[in-house]
Parts: sequence; C-alpha cells; structure tokens
Amino acid sequence: MTETQDEKEELSWKEKKELEKIIDSVEDPKYQKIELLQKTQEKYKWLKDEHMGYLAESTGVSYTDLYGIATFYTQFKLHPPGRHKISVCMGTGCHVKGGREILEKLKDILEIDVNETTEDRRFSLDQVRCLGCCGLAPVINVDGETFGRVSTKEIEGILKEFK
Repeated sequence: MTETQDEKEELSWKEKKELEKIIDSVEDPKYQKIELLQKTQEKYKWLKDEHMGYLAESTGVSYTDLYGIATFYTQFKLHPPGRHKISVCMGTGCHVKGGREILEKLKDILEIDVNETTEDRRFSLDQVRCLGCCGLAPVINVDGETFGRVSTKEIEGILKEFK
C-alpha cells in the first residue's frame, strides 16, 4: 500500500532531531546510504517512508535511491515489526524435511506473507537460509527460541506460547 503525500504523517520534532543525529554519525551520508538506512532502522526497528523522505531531503540524496536500496536488501524492513519475530529455516536440510510446508502453514494461519507483519502486529514472518540446526530439521525460531523437528500440526500450539 503506497500512501499519497497527503496521507503521510508528519515527523515529530523529536524524530527529526534523532534523524539529524543519525545523519551526523555517518561520515559521508550522501555516499554511505546503506549505513544511513541501517542506523535509522536500528533506532526505529523499521524504515518509515517519512524517515526516508527526511533523510533524502536532509542529505541531498533522492528518495528513490534510498527506497531502491531499502527494497533491494532483505535486511531492511518497510513495515513495523511484530512483537514476535518468526524465522523459518529454508536451508537444504529444512527444505528437504518440510520447511516449505511449515512456511506455507504459517502464512495460512497468520494470513501474511514473508516479510510482513500481522494486522495486530503480534507476529512478523521471515524466511532465512540457515539457522545452523540441520540435525533438527525442519526448524523455526521465534524470538530467539528454536523449535526443531516441527510438523505443521504443531504450529498453532507453538504460536499460542507467544501472546
């Protein structure tokens, strides 16, 4: 969903001050755009359109450049994170042992896609290349807690643990 200019919210004075600190902490923000976005996301947990617009205007970089970087690299989040982060391993071992089915079941239950957050902002869903637990495949991780040898039948029970 893309907002029109009229629908975008105004940044608070405090947010502008924080973004100025971030800009000042980057040696050459006009050319170190990834670092600029990383530091902004570190502060706010995601990249709001308004933040990127302010960064662009303040550094002389085009909004399109910042948005292009933010959408190209999977490290950047363009939606607010959920209270609980779910990562589904899609490494070879997990993929072979049902990782895709686990991911599809989570998408179905949560009614979101990968890199999205539920409407109530309870869960965010990501897929990762490897969680390093191949012997426990298929594996999911919720807020740093690893669940191994997961079946699609167990997913709802696991989610209930994270209210």
